[in-house]
Formats: sequence, C-alpha cells, structure tokens
Amino acid sequence: MSDMLIFGMGYTGTRLASRLVARGWSVTATTRDGREGTLGFDDAASVIAALRSATHILSCVPPAEGSDPVLARYGEAIAIAPAGWTGYLSSTGVYGDTDGAWVDESAPIKGRRRDRNAADAAWAALRGDMRVFRLPGIYGPGRSILERIAEGRAHRIDLPNQIFSRVHVDDVAAGIIASFSGPPGVYNLADEAPCSQNSLVEWGCALLGAPLPPLLSLDDAGLSPAARAFYTENRRVANGKARRRLGWMPRYPTFREGLARLV
Repeated sequence: MSDMLIFGMGYTGTRLASRLVARGWSVTATTRDGREGTLGFDDAASVIAALRSATHILSCVPPAEGSDPVLARYGEAIAIAPAGWTGYLSSTGVYGDTDGAWVDESAPIKGRRRDRNAADAAWAALRGDMRVFRLPGIYGPGRSILERIAEGRAHRIDLPNQIFSRVHVDDVAAGIIASFSGPPGVYNLADEAPCSQNSLVEWGCALLGAPLPPLLSLDDAGLSPAARAFYTENRRVANGKARRRLGWMPRYPTFREGLARLV
C-alpha cells in the first residue's frame, strides 16, 4: 500500500489527502496541535516512525521566523528516509516582481521573502527525488474571492496593469498526483489566465449578482501591510513544464471556470 506522510494538514494537504484515501492510500499527517487523527509536529518519535514507513513525503509547511520548521526539526531524517518520492509546496513569490512578464522555472530566485527563497532552495537540494511545486494564490471551496465579495471585503484598486496568477486547490492536488509517475524537479502549478485582481472581482460579482466595489487608489483602500505588499509584485506564471513532463492538465484553466464551479 502507498503511504503518504504530509507535514502540515492545512487547506491543500486536506484536499490532497481526501483524493489519496479515495484511491486506497494510507495518509498520515502532522499538525501543530496533534488534533485527532494527526500526529503532533513535536512528537518526534511518532514522526520519525512515520518517516521510516512512508513511501511518499510532502511538506506543506511554509517557513516562519527566518527558517523552515520541517527542515530544522526533521531535515536530516527526511534526507535518509526510504521513501521513493518527496515533495515541497513552495510559492511563485520566489520569482519576485517581473513587471508583468511571463516567468518559468528557469528564472532566478529573487523574491522579497528571503526565508521562502532559502526554503525553496534547501528543499530542492535535499534529495534527488524531490519535487518542488511553486504555487501562486490558491483558491477553492470556502476560500476564494466569492467569500470576500459576499462579506463586503473585496477591493478594486486602480492599478490596471497589475497582473497575477492563481490555481484551484484541486488542480494543485492533481499536479502532485501526476508527479508520482513523473520526473523530479521544480514545477509551476498555475492556471492559464493571469489577470488583474479587478478582473477577478468583476467576474465574481457578475456570478453572484453583487454590486461592484468602488475603484480606489492603493492609498485609499485601507489595506493591511501584507495585502498592500501583494500589489508590489506583478507577474504571469507559465505552467508548460508541468504540462509537458507530468502530463498535468488543469481542470480549471482559468478563474472563470473555477469560480463558476464554486458558485
């Protein structure tokens, strides 16, 4: 039986686990609090035992406070674990701002978040069977622009040339599964219709029959520092490598299909 160990049973990990269990896999996962059905991240004995029996290992845990907690605690054990497949969920933020240009996996790492850049490089170098998945903004059931529109939290910002990519959570899971029979390496998993945040909001409002939020300047929008930082980067993410080498085909190639399905 195939046995997946997932570090960090969050939104994406949960969607992936449900698919694998439906295929007859055994899935073990860690959480910070060791909630029912998972291993506590700090329960080293149990985690090491799971590493020794896992056929596949995936980390969904982002770096924090300047380091990657999974690598810091279990990196040496993961490096020598008998699994035949390992993976790490990274971010297309490692590419930094490209002024709206397309970017693929050959681009240098130059993002503003140095801890993410360092983690991406460290995971890629950890093992020869490593797959690093660089992901843009992830959306899906319960986590999309539709909820923000319904709650009155969506913004339209007067930055018409600001472009970004996104990916449906189920397409991330499908890409990971496709990589089980594909070669190791770095892969972008992104949709095929990068667009402005305003286009996303406008399509979501049309689907919901909701009024458009006002068009505001960046200074007048009252955004948090983290939300404001989002608008400092502008890039289009290419997914051709995953399509060619993994045979991955996004079920939701644009935000239009993805959001319509959620509605």
